[in-house]
Amino acid sequence: MDNMTYFATYTLMEPKGSKSYRHVYFTCFLLLYIMILLVNIWVSAVIILEKALHQPMYIFLCNLCINDIYGATGFYPKFLHDLLRDSYVIPSYMCALQVFVIYGSVACDCCTLTVMAYDRNVAMCRPLDYHSKLNRFTCRILLSLCWIPPLVSATIAIVLSNRLELCSNHINKLYCDNWSMVKLSCKLAIVSNIYGIVVIFLFFCLSVFIIVSYIVLIIACKESLENRRKFWQTCVPHLITMINFAFAAFFDLMYSRYGTGNISDNLRDFLALEMFIVPPLLNPVIYGFKLKEVRKRLLKSCVNIKNY
Repeated sequence: MDNMTYFATYTLMEPKGSKSYRHVYFTCFLLLYIMILLVNIWVSAVIILEKALHQPMYIFLCNLCINDIYGATGFYPKFLHDLLRDSYVIPSYMCALQVFVIYGSVACDCCTLTVMAYDRNVAMCRPLDYHSKLNRFTCRILLSLCWIPPLVSATIAIVLSNRLELCSNHINKLYCDNWSMVKLSCKLAIVSNIYGIVVIFLFFCLSVFIIVSYIVLIIACKESLENRRKFWQTCVPHLITMINFAFAAFFDLMYSRYGTGNISDNLRDFLALEMFIVPPLLNPVIYGFKLKEVRKRLLKSCVNIKNY
């Protein structure tokens, strides 16, 4: 068979047991998607509407929730459509769009968590400088840095992968994955590989910055009971979110680059979907319950809706 440089469509991996249980899968994932939308929209709306929450920490949390909605929307509608029709085919342009949305969202998550770690570091280690360092202009710059570099990075990755000469059109994943597309190349994709390593290294550096920031915070919190209380109230949710994100991103990276030949099909499917289930559902729940101001206003909104 001659090599082909262009495919109009790609085929995706079928979930295990999809022939027998696709309607059950559809119902479960539809409920998951609805829950993700509801909790993230709820937290975002409360932060936007409550002027008392118009502070850097809550603005960055709102950005995290909006990005979770964005990333989930890049996966769930297409996956639900595939389950409903029992057809796991995607046009090439839609595949590129899905890669752009999903990986832009993952990178944005990492950048947002970095900004949130910086915010907590300044708030607790240099409280007198907090309002001068985290003013409106700085917040706008930081929010721009959460979105622009990730989206540019995703765009470059798509351009590089679309220039490759492909020998196959089957992506061994439940959604379009840039590295899986690169692996379909007939030749060794040196440029794409180098670019991927550079991007991974940059986001690894951001992760190291977050870890160092929390180490500094933990050391600083030993000095007083008040700092320990603040750390428990405002930093622990960030830390849990970061661990959750790091776990999901690590296994997604391992899954994409090295495959999962030595593990069971069920674990393989979980690793493929963990990024779209746990972080977007758990993040707003963690912050909603742990941050006192957010929790208070979320409960207040429930009471207002009930009275209405």
